[in-house]
Amino acid sequence: MDLVKALEQEQLKNEYTDLAIGDYVKVHLKIKEGTRERIQIFEGTVIARKGKGLSETFTVRRLASGVGVERILPIHSPKIEKIETVRKGRIRRAKLYYLRDRVGKAAKVKEKLVAKK
Repeated sequence: MDLVKALEQEQLKNEYTDLAIGDYVKVHLKIKEGTRERIQIFEGTVIARKGKGLSETFTVRRLASGVGVERILPIHSPKIEKIETVRKGRIRRAKLYYLRDRVGKAAKVKEKLVAKK
């Protein structure tokens, strides 16, 4: 059992501990096309975070041409180059699934004002 935990610890990325639900993020993904590899940016609101350890995932939602697109991504995936937080969201729920039914301004998450140090 300790061998499994040891292997998991090697694979973990501890960079994304500040990723919170309601945040508007840019996820830089490595996309492989034939022999070439490029980076594609998927940006949207984090509506859920699930799991623990190596199998932890987060769901990012955005509107593309008026259609809601959601992507479930493993936090510790080697395909994720980096996760950039554009703005923090002020929310009062653990999961923001209610945003699926909202359109336009109603689908926006209020911004959390952060005190400057």
